[in-house]
Amino acid sequence: MSGFRIEHDSMGELRVPADALYGAQTQRAIENFPVSGLTLPRGFIRALGLIKAAAAEANLALGHLKKGQAAAIRKAALAVADGQFDDQFPIDVFQTGSGTSTNMNANEVIAHLAAKAGSKVHPNDHVNYGQSSNDVIPTAIHVSATLMTTEDLLPALKHLKKTIERRARELKNVAKTGRTHLMDAMPITFGQELSGWAAQIGAAIERVEDALKRMRRLPQGGTAVGTGINADPKFGAAVAKELKKLGGVKFESADNCFEGMAGQDAAVELSGALKTLAVALMKIANDLRWMNSGPLAGLGEIELPALQPGSSIMPGKVNPVIPEATAMVAAQVIGNDATITIAGQSGNFQLNVMLPVIAYNLLQSIGLLANVSRLLADKAVDGFKVNKVRVDEALAMNPILVTALNPVIGYEKGAATAKQAYRQKRPIIDVALETTGLSKAELQKLLDPLALTRGGIHGE
Repeated sequence: MSGFRIEHDSMGELRVPADALYGAQTQRAIENFPVSGLTLPRGFIRALGLIKAAAAEANLALGHLKKGQAAAIRKAALAVADGQFDDQFPIDVFQTGSGTSTNMNANEVIAHLAAKAGSKVHPNDHVNYGQSSNDVIPTAIHVSATLMTTEDLLPALKHLKKTIERRARELKNVAKTGRTHLMDAMPITFGQELSGWAAQIGAAIERVEDALKRMRRLPQGGTAVGTGINADPKFGAAVAKELKKLGGVKFESADNCFEGMAGQDAAVELSGALKTLAVALMKIANDLRWMNSGPLAGLGEIELPALQPGSSIMPGKVNPVIPEATAMVAAQVIGNDATITIAGQSGNFQLNVMLPVIAYNLLQSIGLLANVSRLLADKAVDGFKVNKVRVDEALAMNPILVTALNPVIGYEKGAATAKQAYRQKRPIIDVALETTGLSKAELQKLLDPLALTRGGIHGE
C-alpha cells in the first residue's frame, strides 16, 4: 500500500496514488480507459476551471453555498483554470461519451484543493452543485472553443490577412503570367493574385466570427436532461454572467438547453468554418509552393525565405517547409472536421455522447490553424522575393497575350498567331508583327502585360 491511499465513491473503495489531488471516480476512469494516451487539452481544462469558479459565484449569490465554501471553490477552480494542476487531469479522451469522468476529475481536484486550504467541500454536493456533466461538458466545449478562437485564432488570421495585403500593395505593379488549368493564361499582377488570398482569409474570418455567435450560447443550467432539475432557475444566466467577467467574452445562457445538450450543432458549424479556412490555407500554401518551385526546373517566380537545409543527401537544396507544414495542418483540420461531423450526429435523445472527442478535435483544429497562420505570414508571405527576370521572360514568351488582339484581328487569326509563336518558340510580339499587319508601336501598346492586368477591351 506504500504510495497509495484509499478513496471511496458510490461503487466502493479504490486505491489512489497518495500524492494525487483527484479521487476514486478519476482513478476508475484512468483504469477503465487506457485507450490512446491523449488527454483533453489545456484550453478545455481552463474552461472547466472557469465554469466551476463561475458556478461557485452564482451559487453563492443565489444562496446555495456558504461564503467560505464558495471562496475556496473559486480559488481552487481558478488555479485549475490557470494551468497549475494540469498533471492532475490524466483521463483519456476516449472515455464515457458525456465526459462525466472529466467533470468528476475537476470536481475532485477542486474539492481536494479546497479541503487542503481548510474548507469542508464535497466534489458532488458543493463543487458540482446545480450542475451535471451533461451540461458542464457541452458548456466547456463552447467556452474553450470561443476563448481559443477569440484570443488565438482570430488575431492570427487578421495578422495573416494584413501581411498578405501589405505584400499585395508592394507588388501591385509587378505583372506575371496568369495560369488556369496550370497552363499559361492572361497576365495578372502579383498584387492581384495576393488580393485573392487576402479575400479568402477575410471571408474565413467572417465565417468564424459568425459561428461564434452560436458558440457563445451556453447550455449550463440544463443539468441532467435539459429540464434544469436540481438547479436554481436563475443559475444558467448567473453562470454566463460570471463567465463573461472571467473570460472577457459575452457569453449568454442558451434559450433552449435541450438543443445545447442533445446536439452539438454549434461546434459542428464552427468546425465547418475551420475546414473552409483549411481549404483556403491549402490553396495559398500550394500556390506558394508552385511559384517557388525550381529554382531552375520549376516556375521559379519567387524565392521563399531559406529556413533550413532541405536534404540529408543533396547539398544546397532548400524546400518550401512552411507551406508544406500549412498543407499538413489543413489536412489534419479537414480530418478533424470529419470526426466532429460524425460525433455531432451522436446526439441520442437528450444527450450527445461523443463530447470529449468533439472537444479534442475542435480545440486541436483551432490551435493548429492559429499557429500555422502566423508562421505562414511571418516565415513565407512576409519574406518571399520575386524573381523579376524569370517572370518577365515568361511573360514575353507567352502566346496567350494574343488574346488582347482579338477585338482587332479576330479569334482565328489570333489563334494562328499564338500557335506559330508556340511552334517557333518566339516572343508573341515578333510573330504578331509578321501575321497581323499592325505596327510595332501598336503591338507594344496592345500587348503591354501591365496594361492587360487592368481588364477591359484593348484596341478601341
